[in-house]
Amino acid sequence: MDPNSPPPPSGLVLIDKPARRAISSMTVVRAVKKRLIAGAILDPKRKRGIAVGHAGTLDPLASGLLIVLVGRATRLCDQLMAGEKTYLAEIDLAHSSPTDDLEGDLIPNHIDPAQAPTREQLEQLLQSRFTGTIQQKPPAYSAMLIDGKRAYKLARAGKAPEMVPRPITIRDIHVHDYTFPRLTIEVRCAKGTYIRSLARDIGVAATGHPAVLTALRRTAIGPYRVEDATGLEQLPERITASDLRQP
Repeated sequence: MDPNSPPPPSGLVLIDKPARRAISSMTVVRAVKKRLIAGAILDPKRKRGIAVGHAGTLDPLASGLLIVLVGRATRLCDQLMAGEKTYLAEIDLAHSSPTDDLEGDLIPNHIDPAQAPTREQLEQLLQSRFTGTIQQKPPAYSAMLIDGKRAYKLARAGKAPEMVPRPITIRDIHVHDYTFPRLTIEVRCAKGTYIRSLARDIGVAATGHPAVLTALRRTAIGPYRVEDATGLEQLPERITASDLRQP
């Protein structure tokens, strides 16, 4: 490479990922790569081209902010993944699930609506039990490695591992909306927090039964917000250097 030539393009593409089973985080990355090729930033014929990755996976059924990193911006991956993230999480207090979300079969909790917690009680609970550094048991159906094997593979084989609680940090949490049994919370948390587990544990603390996460939307990663992102369907056919956001 000519030392006097300008550096290759680099930057961020902020995507508002839809919540669809067929759309994973890597599906989004592939869609961006296709448009980078069309915009002449990537050359598919070069074995060692510009690196492209993302700063934190979103499950297929989760929506919201996904940051795609291009070129030298991939160096920010660890920093962004280690930073704070903000979510809107919808929780069903009337059901539980072995996966703690809608991937598993729903199990009725049989809660008398007359005994349901009030919004004020839930808000107090979130502040007293789920703020700061707390202990959280990861979901059995997760990608955590247990003796060299993925926890979800063990669980699917009927050998669900005993998940050991570990410390996580919740910076801020509050009730966003509530009409029993639907509770929506906004959570700002540090790396390593499982929102599925948070939903489960809030249910136990509020009603005596595990709850289930029914929807999840990531609204911020560090200083970047979903309001500044582009929907996957609205991406231009060609992504050029001028389309890359500088960190």
